[in-house]
Amino acid sequence: MRADWLVVGAGFTGAVVAEQIASRLDQSVIVIDRRDHIGGNAYDTKHPSGVVIHRYGPHIFHTNAQRIWEYLSRFTTWRLYEHRVLAEVDGLLVPVPFNLESLALLLPAQAAQLERKLVGVYGPGASVPVLELRQTADRDVRRLADFIYEKLFLKYTEKQWGLSPRELDPSVTGRVPVRISRDSRYFLDAHQAMPAEGYARLFERLLGHPSITVRLGVQFPAPGIKAKRIVYTGPIDEFFGFVHGPLAYRSLNFDFREFPQSIVQPAATINYPDERPYTRSTELKYLTGQKSSNTVLVYEYPLAHVPGSTEPYYPIPRQDHRELHRRYLSLASSLRGKVWFGGRLADYRYYNMDQAVARGLALFKEITGQGKAGPVTESGR
Repeated sequence: MRADWLVVGAGFTGAVVAEQIASRLDQSVIVIDRRDHIGGNAYDTKHPSGVVIHRYGPHIFHTNAQRIWEYLSRFTTWRLYEHRVLAEVDGLLVPVPFNLESLALLLPAQAAQLERKLVGVYGPGASVPVLELRQTADRDVRRLADFIYEKLFLKYTEKQWGLSPRELDPSVTGRVPVRISRDSRYFLDAHQAMPAEGYARLFERLLGHPSITVRLGVQFPAPGIKAKRIVYTGPIDEFFGFVHGPLAYRSLNFDFREFPQSIVQPAATINYPDERPYTRSTELKYLTGQKSSNTVLVYEYPLAHVPGSTEPYYPIPRQDHRELHRRYLSLASSLRGKVWFGGRLADYRYYNMDQAVARGLALFKEITGQGKAGPVTESGR
């Protein structure tokens, strides 16, 4: 089997590159994926109970980038959806990110005074990193920040990464927001929605061009498949045979549990920043909008990634790991013009879905000489 292009990986970045090459260059593309389905980690399917699930954990689409929204809207209609998350703290369920409602629930005696201080210093509606709050001059605000850090962040982080916050980049703590508002939406993006017919159908349309051939259950390099050029969205260390050693990731186990009632949780996701071995549970019917008399929750158990045994989900944010990735990028530069690398695993970056789409569009621009592709740092930009 021959084609102009081979795209390795049928997730968002690979599918978008393939669609652009086929529709805009009128060139043939073979897309391969080692899994038995398209869609990467966004893949959805039916649980044996009949409830639609996200096989690799909850995926909620959100973006501020109008161009990404308009691009994907060519392949799906949308069901508007705003995600909400609660955390179980001291026996109470409180909104996450921490906001003024969380404050009133957890510290009712001090809430009014602390709210006045927060609004006075940062202004109503502000979103302030907890690290910044911990460094403020006001002793009461510092104590609040320490409380939030201990109750909502510390244990959750240790479970998620298998490391203490001190062993991770300071940016991890710096990204944890405290909202000076009562807006309990998890995301604040301009566009928040779910594909009306699901992610699998969206990917079928993305890869539905007649010049695209999809082969599933195929490992790279694929015997019998030949192409003039390659776009590789898999693990960059694996491409080079782990010559510099494996990149570090965290993995996950997903435990899907069926319940004989229509709804179980008061919100889509509940976080557990405590000693329990799972980090969160998500009731997937909130996301899909499905109506049924039963429901399915997915519980997420973080674990160490073992190449060849587990799935690499989260690049571990540490400087030494980024240095190792740069060594692989140096090897990749020698293949410029023959192999293009991009996507979550090739870039060694966690991408939201809109960022993965943006990365695919940027790779196509590099392929056609319209720009230089690089890791996406802002949502959808």
